[in-house]
Amino acid sequence: MSYNKMMHAYKKSDQDAIVESDDPHAMVFLMFEELLRAMNKFVVNVEDPKGSPEERSKALSRSLSIIYGLQTSLNFEDGGEIAENLFRLYEYARIQLITDSGNNKIEGTKVAISALDEICDAWGTIGKVAT
Repeated sequence: MSYNKMMHAYKKSDQDAIVESDDPHAMVFLMFEELLRAMNKFVVNVEDPKGSPEERSKALSRSLSIIYGLQTSLNFEDGGEIAENLFRLYEYARIQLITDSGNNKIEGTKVAISALDEICDAWGTIGKVAT
């Protein structure tokens, strides 16, 4: 088995363990990572003249699905202003993806990726402190 295949299998088993756990923090962190991966794949397939329209479409669809999952997981009663701000950030990312997809551009999506990446880093740091 090649090194890449072994690493993919290891990451997949780690992701499966998170999904099966009762740790909502780890699940949200995994969703952030997957969202960033899908959004970056979308960008690559728009920027590259030889990019695959099929892969671009899949990455867009995956990104939008994950954003929906993140938005619907917010607890506005307990989360207050933080939940509202996260919702706005997710909505911004969603709009940028849709707009950039229609315009065949990626500027707005790159800005959204940058903002989401900061939140993902902070989320990961919070998880390390909590454990």
